[in-house]
Amino acid sequence: MGHKKEKQKEPNLARELTTVIGTALILSILVRTFLIQAFYVPSASMEDTLLKNDRIIVSKISTDLTGINRGNVVVFHDPGGWLGEGFPNPYDSPVGRVLQAIGIVPANSGNDLVKRVIGVGNDTIECCDSQGRIIVNGKSIDEHYIKPGNGTDQVTFKVLVPENHIFVMGDNRGNSEDSRFHLDLNQGMVPLSTVVGRVVLRIWPIDRIGGIEH
Repeated sequence: MGHKKEKQKEPNLARELTTVIGTALILSILVRTFLIQAFYVPSASMEDTLLKNDRIIVSKISTDLTGINRGNVVVFHDPGGWLGEGFPNPYDSPVGRVLQAIGIVPANSGNDLVKRVIGVGNDTIECCDSQGRIIVNGKSIDEHYIKPGNGTDQVTFKVLVPENHIFVMGDNRGNSEDSRFHLDLNQGMVPLSTVVGRVVLRIWPIDRIGGIEH
């Protein structure tokens, strides 16, 4: 008894394109949510390590695996009252917000900051020794990343960093509204829960592509 030959379905280009694009968008959102995310630098507070409007890649997975350590440069959400109205977001439009959500353009809600970690949980941070250097746990530290010509003793203080918090400063110490200037708000501490991740790479402009930590 013969069998009817099954009619082969012709490929539907529109359906296949929709599937490919949908899969790519889902993967992009997953990568942005769990692995890496692009940001732009909103201010000059991290010069000369990062310049205003630099584009950077933030690693979320490495932060989860290794934790946050002294010397790391991190992006974090405003812990409360640091930014006031925040920075303007160049992608603040309906289309721009969608592109940020799927990771096509760098993100910055206007309430994100980028600074360097100076102290972690249980560290005692003090400013400053006779040479104007920060003292961490009784030892003065040499900070090669500070913008040339900038001192670090604009504010004198001595604080103990609680567990699950960090104390941060900008590399451009004379132009950085960092932990030192928010000692009245939880002693300038940043909760780890507000940290997005660690900055691992500059991706724009082209002549500045590269890592930022040594």
